[in-house]
Amino acid sequence: MDAIEAHDRGDLWVFGYGSLMWRPGFDALERVPARLIGLHRALCVFSFVHRGTPEKPGLVLGLDRGGMCRGVAFRVAARKRDDTIAYLREREQGTSVYVETVRRIELEDEARRQVRALTYIVDRGHVQYAGKLTVAESLHYVRQGHGRSGQNRDYVIETVRALEALGYRETDLHLIAEQLSGVRQQESGIRHHESPDP
Repeated sequence: MDAIEAHDRGDLWVFGYGSLMWRPGFDALERVPARLIGLHRALCVFSFVHRGTPEKPGLVLGLDRGGMCRGVAFRVAARKRDDTIAYLREREQGTSVYVETVRRIELEDEARRQVRALTYIVDRGHVQYAGKLTVAESLHYVRQGHGRSGQNRDYVIETVRALEALGYRETDLHLIAEQLSGVRQQESGIRHHESPDP
């Protein structure tokens, strides 16, 4: 694992695999589908702030050991490098559950470029590391989770939509999203029935 090198002043690449794919929160010169080898996306992080509380944890994504992860790579202009890193640290490192690192990724464009990108990997020694959960266990935490950034289920559903837009499907994540979507549609129907449009 490599940390960000202070002397590197060029454009910054950032690898997004969760909410960064659909809500990056920073300006980018390029947005390219990409893949990272050696780590996989998993609902393996208990959320105590953004999508849950310490009393009722939610569950968010982390990069864990093994496999491969498809996501989105963002190229940030050199002049916005420091501001973007500061923003990502504030967003991702509130409880220090992630390790900030730089990894080689492959861009899924015609040139199949390889670049080094900033990304956040789960710290397996952190109290918020959930490990490998079953689909049923994951559903329990996601259904109960609500935090500063909203409902946990919205986070999962939006992430799956972003993956589908890229042409990707991940079995467990999609199974969870399908069950959550069914609940949301039923509740939405109830609200609509109680408060019809004029």
